[in-house]
Amino acid sequence: MEKVKAFAPASVANVGCGFDIMGFALGGIGDVVTARLLKSDQDDKIILGGKYGTLVPSGFEKNTAGVAVRAFLMATGNEHIRLEMLLEKNLPLGSGLGSSASSAVAGLVAVNELTGNKLTREELIPFAMEGERIACGTAHADNVAPSLLGGFVLIRNNNPPDIIKIGCPEDLYCAVIHPHITIKTSDSRRILKQLIPISDVTKQTANVASFTAGLMTGDFDLIGRSMSDLLAEPKRTQLIPGFEKAKKSALAAGATGCGISGSGPSVFALCRGKNEAEEVAEIMYKSFLESGLESDRYISGLNEMGAHVL
Repeated sequence: MEKVKAFAPASVANVGCGFDIMGFALGGIGDVVTARLLKSDQDDKIILGGKYGTLVPSGFEKNTAGVAVRAFLMATGNEHIRLEMLLEKNLPLGSGLGSSASSAVAGLVAVNELTGNKLTREELIPFAMEGERIACGTAHADNVAPSLLGGFVLIRNNNPPDIIKIGCPEDLYCAVIHPHITIKTSDSRRILKQLIPISDVTKQTANVASFTAGLMTGDFDLIGRSMSDLLAEPKRTQLIPGFEKAKKSALAAGATGCGISGSGPSVFALCRGKNEAEEVAEIMYKSFLESGLESDRYISGLNEMGAHVL
């Protein structure tokens, strides 16, 4: 096989109470990488395409896909292999939709297949995390794990990765609004408090536990009650004009819960069924418009498939 094309979906991380430990894969949107073998005396090359291709670096050592793939090749004894990767960059940067993770994951799935499909999706996670390290300075798995594995995941540990897939209600849908502003993950992490009161830690832990229970039992009321975030959202709200208004509008329209997707600025709402998700997305879109921000809308059920070869 000389050429492989792979898709990796966007993802929502944190999911309210699950700062750095929860995420799920979205359907329909994501990055695509086509990997092709080069001769051993040629240099690695990344060709950029897609709507946002001009905004990402083309060097292997700076691009999340290149960094992840080179780490994978070194670890699997394929350091001699040279590659050309066409990255169709369909996800906006700094969007809170796991853009850097999607590129890394798509590259890894393509090159893993190209070199004989040696590793499982779970075994690819550490290499995808290296892509995240170059993007924001932290090797975290709450975007790369759902993008690779699909579905809803819980990250018990990052090093080594210990990932648990969590069952969810079949009619769980997500409405995502991406306001047209950019927030660097590194900046959104920098404003977080470094010291957390033990009372807040206790409340956050209880929310994570009850949120997980709500997902596994299909209890939408419990899911909604548990989506309170005491760690990241209170600080990151200031970076997203109109967030509070959009959240109130979503909840008033019947959304189960609403929060910031990853580090923002995208905002997500969990809903019961596709129709409700569409109504909530429209209301949040109008709310941001009233705050002076244009935005994109996405509606998705839980994407159980995750990254795959096309």
